[in-house]
Amino acid sequence: MSKVALITGGSRGIGKEIALTLAKEGYDISINYIGEKDSSFDELQKEIEQNNVKCIFVSGDVSKFEDAEKFVKETIDKLGSLDVLVNNAGITRDMLLMRMKEEDFTSVIDVNLVGTFNVTKNAINYMMKARSGCIVSLASVVGIAGNAGQTNYSASKAGIIGFTKSLAKEVASRNIRVNAVAPGFIQTNMTAVLKDDVKDEIAKSIPLKRMGTPKDVANAVKFLVSDDSSYITGQVLHIDGGMLM
Repeated sequence: MSKVALITGGSRGIGKEIALTLAKEGYDISINYIGEKDSSFDELQKEIEQNNVKCIFVSGDVSKFEDAEKFVKETIDKLGSLDVLVNNAGITRDMLLMRMKEEDFTSVIDVNLVGTFNVTKNAINYMMKARSGCIVSLASVVGIAGNAGQTNYSASKAGIIGFTKSLAKEVASRNIRVNAVAPGFIQTNMTAVLKDDVKDEIAKSIPLKRMGTPKDVANAVKFLVSDDSSYITGQVLHIDGGMLM
């Protein structure tokens, strides 16, 4: 039976690339999303299933515990197991703290950090019984170094790092590994709106002199859920071109 990977926020951006990469490794894929389906979902499903694996879409808001409980159960019911969880869903509401509204802070914490708890809490019960599993959560370099205008986002990602290290210690004896990846500047829809001169300045500040790609992140996740990393847990892998050393 194929292994099963659940990717939250997996219908676009980095999450989509992770889904496609794990599908090529033979994983059946469950993609969590919020909102309405469109034609891109059919295209993504076809692309994933070209690898002779299954693909399902499970709707739900990660910030709501009941939603997470529902789509984790739906994944297991439809695909038969849950071997890998990738906590990828996240949002930004960037603003200097003096101008930040309360809902801008709480919404980012609720989706990014509480969402990671909600989904992991429901997934870990199954993994504990199976005595096997891998969890990878998306942190960020700003959760380590901070960034002006991102107190909410930085706090949420720093929380994910602490969550990852603590949970890794709790479940290691059950053969469950828990790690995080911390991307730097990655070419996504969020960075696509930046002006070329801004992108050039960002690239100059990175030792490798370029932004990363979603594939760079997906390859790191692929490694962390594979047997090649069977002795790695509680770690945060920087994917930042050398920004933080």
